[in-house]
Amino acid sequence: MRALEGTLTVRNVRPWGGPPSDVVLRDAKIAEVLPYDATRAVDGDVVDGRGRLLVPSFSDVHVHLDSTRIGLPFRAHTGAPGVWGMMLNDRNNWRTAEASITERVRNTLGAMIARGTTRVRSYAQIDVDCGLERFEAVLAAKEYFKDAADVEIIAFPQAGLLREEGSAELIEEALKAGASVVGGIDPCMLDRDPVRHLDIVFGLAEKYQVAVDVHLHEPGELGVFSTDLILERTRALGMRGKVTLSHAYQLGSVNEATTRRLIDEFAELDVSMASIAPSASGQLPLTALTEAGVRFGLGEDGQRDYWSPYGNCDMLDRTWQLAFTNGYRQDELIEHCLAVATVGGASVLDPSSRRLQGVADRPGVAAGDVADLVLVDGETPTSAVMDRSTDRTVIHAGKVVADGLALR
Repeated sequence: MRALEGTLTVRNVRPWGGPPSDVVLRDAKIAEVLPYDATRAVDGDVVDGRGRLLVPSFSDVHVHLDSTRIGLPFRAHTGAPGVWGMMLNDRNNWRTAEASITERVRNTLGAMIARGTTRVRSYAQIDVDCGLERFEAVLAAKEYFKDAADVEIIAFPQAGLLREEGSAELIEEALKAGASVVGGIDPCMLDRDPVRHLDIVFGLAEKYQVAVDVHLHEPGELGVFSTDLILERTRALGMRGKVTLSHAYQLGSVNEATTRRLIDEFAELDVSMASIAPSASGQLPLTALTEAGVRFGLGEDGQRDYWSPYGNCDMLDRTWQLAFTNGYRQDELIEHCLAVATVGGASVLDPSSRRLQGVADRPGVAAGDVADLVLVDGETPTSAVMDRSTDRTVIHAGKVVADGLALR
């Protein structure tokens, strides 16, 4: 991939759909945003924006790079119901794919970057069947694309921590080898011992000073029970800003008082949320979470894998899905989904970074902001979400890394 050196001027673009501008990038940041002037002399390299929109690049904060069949022949879905049944279906099939796990992970991450994602939090399945093989494939892809995207890896116990002897020890090996987040999953429904499960997860987080990301598929009051245990540990261990709940799509289904309490506690403890925009009732309301200051990000989950035929490496598609499943029609709300998919996810990865200040906030394209950007065709941000043009240019750390869905 070719990296542009020095100053880069992105000419004739419309930040968040605003007036035509020339945006000067220097030292991996936005140095200036100037009114567009076709006669202005510029230093360094130039990208012709052609009047396209300029928005922050996408942040996929919930993706399983090691669970992918992107680019391979389509296969019928064979998974059994439930997390354990789906996990076994994956376990029975992932080694016999038409390409190696290393190739599949690399190709999938490359396709994500080409479509505008430059910040990634990926799970890497670790269990007694695959050992660290899948983790090592994600680690290799992270290294391969180190100049095009920032990738964070979660040591993820997809099969639980207690059902198979040696699982926790393997998670610890991955943390020693470079994983920067420790994962958990359904403490009650899968491992059926939430205290031991969370003791292991938070014990490893404390030992290695890493963040926590817990998959929570548990329904209703059971999900709230597990969440309360997670919040209790977050408070007791002083882990404010270092815990994420992923999925958690039933936490708003109990009653209004519980919904309000959870939103307030998430804000107090700076617990973030990651969603894949499911079509599910009972979710905590996105707008209420944002207005309370809760960091909220979006991701694609597994992509055309042994769990599901969905996913295509395109976070703009997933942004459309977030708006659609929430029933949004107003431009402000659809644009908010785009802000969630970009800056919102970036704040999940880095709690110290700029976070959304409300539903109408459109940050990330001003002087001083990180130069992780995507140019996309569209009359307005809402039309860009609706039309999802492939006319895109992707910039990471002030350098063009992809153009027209092709890596540079």
